[in-house]
Formats: sequence, C-alpha cells, structure tokens
Amino acid sequence: MSGRVALVTGASRGIGLATARALADAGHRVAATYRSASPDDERLLAVPCDVTDTASVDEAVSRVEDELGPVEILVSNAGITRDTLLLRMSEDDFTGVLDANLTGGFRVAKRVAKAMMRGRWGRMIFVSSVVGLGGQAGQANYAASKAGLIGFARSVAKEFASRNITANVVAPGPVETDMLAALGDDQKAAILDQVPLGRLASPDEIAAVIAFLASDAAAYVTGTVIPVDGGLSMG
Repeated sequence: MSGRVALVTGASRGIGLATARALADAGHRVAATYRSASPDDERLLAVPCDVTDTASVDEAVSRVEDELGPVEILVSNAGITRDTLLLRMSEDDFTGVLDANLTGGFRVAKRVAKAMMRGRWGRMIFVSSVVGLGGQAGQANYAASKAGLIGFARSVAKEFASRNITANVVAPGPVETDMLAALGDDQKAAILDQVPLGRLASPDEIAAVIAFLASDAAAYVTGTVIPVDGGLSMG
C-alpha cells in the first residue's frame, strides 16, 4: 500500500468529489462519504455517512479503518444550505445548518483525532466559504456555520500542533457546482460582477489547494484560512 489514508466527507459531487479524486491522484488511499448518490470513481472507497448522526460517523470511520487503515488526512466538506432572510428563517433552518456544517465537522474531527495522535501525524482541512468571512444576505445560518469552522479549526490547530497534526481552512468563492447552476442568469451575473477574476472557480481548483494542505509540503502551515475566490474577499 502507498500514500496516506484520506477521508473526504460530502464527496458524491462538486468540491468533495474533485478533492477525493485529487488525493487519489496523489497516491493516497481515499474514502469518500455520501448520503444519497455514491461517488462515481472506482478508486474511492464509497462510505455512506450522515455527519449529523454521531453513530453514523462512528460507523463510517470504523469501516474506513477496517478497510484502509487509520485516517491520516481528513477533509471535512459535507454541508447544506437553507437560505432565507432572517425574519423568515425558522429555528430549525438555523440549527439544522449549524448541525450539518459546523457540528458535523466537530463529530468527524473528534472521531479521527485519536488515531492521528497515536500516529503523530495528521492533516485536517475544513471547507468553509467566503460567506463565512464577509457574510451574505439570506445566509445568516450558512455564514455562521462557515465562520464557526474557522474558530474551530484554529483551536484544533493549537491543541494538536505538538503531535504534528495541522488544521487549516479553505474558503472557496463561487464555484461551478450543481447548486450554482440552479441559479438564474441574472443571479450568476451579479455574483461574477463581484469577482475580480471575472469567472467561477472549477471544483478542481479548490481541490488543488486542499491537496496541497494535505501534503508533506504543507507541514509548516497550520491554523490558516486560504480564500480560493478569484479575489472576491480582498475588499
């Protein structure tokens, strides 16, 4: 066997699937979690997992450990949106998004941390968003969850630095995904008007930055937030 054991959550499509494939290309043994549609790549160990359910997380990680070995690289990507204006947002809309996007990241990180500590090596990468940096009307729940990941990752980075475990955050801007494709032309144009590079990112461009943070070359990078957003967040 070669490479490290990597676990990518929310990897049935988009950024998650691109990341799982990039890590496989780098020679890692990759498990990819999904909720409904299994990822389409025979190199990946497809594992069903609901990050809002602690038992499901434990079962998924146990399977990865049994079939591939202890998780050494975690990419916490699974997440949801329930966009609406604050006055229309229900408490379930708010807490549900936080549970999936933020507490879900906590559940998975906690589950894999002990094995990383024993191995004295680990990479945790959390997929946030530029919305977590600058906010967005109609996304108070999503912005709060993605901003929370930054504080969480930086705390984890400080806790585990002595064990050679790094924790970092990637904050994508607008990306060519199914979710963005569902927007109308006027909405897409309004988004692109805010991006200095004037285009959307591809999932592969986000995955390339994540793959770097997972590599030996990034051993001295921890507790940082890397926007991959075409300049959107620079003000």
